[in-house]
Amino acid sequence: MTGIARMALLDLRTVAPYRNQGLLLFGLVVLIDVKSPHVLVPALVLLVTSQVAAYPFTVADKAGLETLYAVLPLPRRTVLYGHYAWALATFLGTASAGTALALLLSRVQAAPLDGRTLLTMLSASWALFALNVAIQFPLFIRFGYSRISVLATTLPLALVMLAFVRLHPDIASVRIWLPALWVAGAAAIVASAAVAQTADRRHLRRPRRRP
Repeated sequence: MTGIARMALLDLRTVAPYRNQGLLLFGLVVLIDVKSPHVLVPALVLLVTSQVAAYPFTVADKAGLETLYAVLPLPRRTVLYGHYAWALATFLGTASAGTALALLLSRVQAAPLDGRTLLTMLSASWALFALNVAIQFPLFIRFGYSRISVLATTLPLALVMLAFVRLHPDIASVRIWLPALWVAGAAAIVASAAVAQTADRRHLRRPRRRP
């Protein structure tokens, strides 16, 4: 197992005690969108994945896990990449479960999702996820979750939701851009990881305030 995988597994263990909260949020989103299976996966990714992916930073702030990270036999870059790997794992898990539920709900409602709609749904979900992580993670790493949680979550989520809602009625017209969404999302994640490394170095150099 690589160092990045071990770090992602540590994130999983870190957030395991909060799994009931994540499952409750997942269930609420499903109930809200039960009649609109074509928007279920983007909604789950926007409202559930973004929160679960950030849980390690929340716990780290509360439990002082930065001390643990500092003594791990892993380079700092590996620790950061592990956080991103955890986020990608949460996206894959949420998208897979959400897609299965969306297909089931659409079949029950006698309105099966065609391949193009499904691809559009997944592409939009990836774009939403990548944008949120690209914005949030460098800020979490530089300042800590507790100091900028509103700026790093509520505001970007609101802006992304507004943009998605405005695009959704005419989503068919943007299907030709779907490959670009995947490429742009991947580029945003890579750029975010690079920015996070710089933010982490500045965070480590920042002098600690005396109590």
